[in-house]
Amino acid sequence: MELASRRRFLLSAGAAVIAPVFAEAPLIAQPNATPGRHPDTVLNRLLEGNRHFVAGTLTHPGRSPKDFRPLAQGQNPVAAIVGCADSRVPPEILFDQGVGELFIIRIAGNYVNGAGASVKGSVEYAVAELGVPLVMVLGHSQCGAVKAAMQHLHDNDALPGAINDLVNSIKPAVLESKGKPGDPLENAIQANVRRSVERLRTLDPIIAPAVQSGKVKVVGAVYDLTSGRVRLT
Repeated sequence: MELASRRRFLLSAGAAVIAPVFAEAPLIAQPNATPGRHPDTVLNRLLEGNRHFVAGTLTHPGRSPKDFRPLAQGQNPVAAIVGCADSRVPPEILFDQGVGELFIIRIAGNYVNGAGASVKGSVEYAVAELGVPLVMVLGHSQCGAVKAAMQHLHDNDALPGAINDLVNSIKPAVLESKGKPGDPLENAIQANVRRSVERLRTLDPIIAPAVQSGKVKVVGAVYDLTSGRVRLT
């Protein structure tokens, strides 16, 4: 689809909000979807790649300059990932994807509310300019940014520099999950992902219409540092 027509489509898309997809859900064919770029097809592709990673059977084990040369004149990623800046969470590896297949926005705590135009604008760019059919917010176990927000609330103190603003943006997720059954940190991590997913699904004027029309799917997931598995939330 040409860029101008894609923009017009995204800005005039319909109003039926689609339900989140789970790993067990079957693919739903859409006649107007480009082969290989239906949101469910892309999501299953990432989950299958994660199974390769967990099993130690990566199909994209290395990177070299020759892998980048074919992409020198342009990119065509299949998904955008809003992930944590944590050094232990490289999306290309844990989803076993090749060069140019993922458009990645990384920020400590993988949050969207309060993250500013750099994060939201990057996701909008991926949808409007690159035509990605899938956006994933990817949290992870033992997230240091969420831990800091929990500690910040407990101590009722102020952290130095912009770290204070960062943890303040995550605090609502901590408060939302407080007192619920289960592990407090895991609950806060999942709440933080869910809040970011909901913000993106309702983000006008680009992402929300695309989600409502079924052109784009926004999902949340959490990566477990110990097992290597990614689970949808």
